[in-house]
Amino acid sequence: MKIVLAPDKFKGSLTGIEFCNAVEDGLKLILPHAKIIKLPLADGGDGTIEILDYHLKGMRIKIKANDPLFRKIKVSYLYIESSKTAFVEMAEASGMRLLTNEEQNCFITTTFGTGEIIQHAIKKGAKTIVLGIGGSATNDCGIGMASALGFKFKDKNGTELIPIGKNLSKIDKIDISNVNKALNTVTFKVACDVTNPLYGKEGAAFVYASQKGASSEEVNLLNDGLENFANLLLEYFNIDVQKIKGAGAAGGMGAGALVFLNANLLSGIDLIKEITDFDKKIKSADWIITGEGKLDSQTLSGKTIQGVISSAKNQNIHVAALCGSITLEKEVLNNLGILYADSIIEIASNLDDAMTNSYNYLSVITSKFAKSILNNSIFKK
Repeated sequence: MKIVLAPDKFKGSLTGIEFCNAVEDGLKLILPHAKIIKLPLADGGDGTIEILDYHLKGMRIKIKANDPLFRKIKVSYLYIESSKTAFVEMAEASGMRLLTNEEQNCFITTTFGTGEIIQHAIKKGAKTIVLGIGGSATNDCGIGMASALGFKFKDKNGTELIPIGKNLSKIDKIDISNVNKALNTVTFKVACDVTNPLYGKEGAAFVYASQKGASSEEVNLLNDGLENFANLLLEYFNIDVQKIKGAGAAGGMGAGALVFLNANLLSGIDLIKEITDFDKKIKSADWIITGEGKLDSQTLSGKTIQGVISSAKNQNIHVAALCGSITLEKEVLNNLGILYADSIIEIASNLDDAMTNSYNYLSVITSKFAKSILNNSIFKK
């Protein structure tokens, strides 16, 4: 029996690789002769570099770059010399996890550090750069990133502005005279799993800015700034970013990457599956076991599990989901294509217990799943 393990991380408790190890432990107790293939996945958010490093065995390049508040920190990206490909995670230099709760406010944060990483990767020799834009602490439409690459954003008096969300509404001119010309020699792919427009009711500011520390007044100002900047992008580059799905991703980084990097915005999970040769590696599998911290309605919006299910359906492979918690009804799970589902919270005494002992509990519910395969009860429900 061939069983593929293809989870996302359990945020705050287990990495995708730890999930695979825990599930392997539980399977081997009941199915010692099963062939187990570990293919942990990600969708472009936090932890994507770790997953790609696991699959591709690249080189971690460590540099210093600015964090969202312009403080120098140590960051890294993954580089594959043989293919001249760099994998950059926006959260490394521009992520929420770099700030305390008190510091979080996307009205005053920047993506400048992400641009510095890209700049370094280009100097390193990268011809393809894959950018994951999950977990951002910003709403600057990528002007910070662009500034690190030579773009300058000026007000009506010609004064260069600090590239933060607060200043989007003040931008009147875009100076491209000092832009890194090497940008034209690099192919950029952006792992993007949301479809929000840049501004408006469903845009970057109104949907996400309050989660990144902005007040209600600042949210409105950010939205106005994004609209102003979108008009400038149309004027300077003849690109109407408001019409492009995903432009509002990561505080407008979707739009910024598209215009300043000439990037393609791609489904995060589809891109990671392609890079890791996922569909080929799961051939002839009997089961795929996937999972994430919380299986809920957001899973239906281009997340890792949905990507796994899509591949499994194409090859008629059974899917089991082992998660931290599950809020979807059994009928919904069945319609999704999940034949078996179980969660840690069902056997843990409380959430803290579930988070603290997730590895052991995951092994336990895996063994329960394996027993149902062994006695075939899984198909008798």
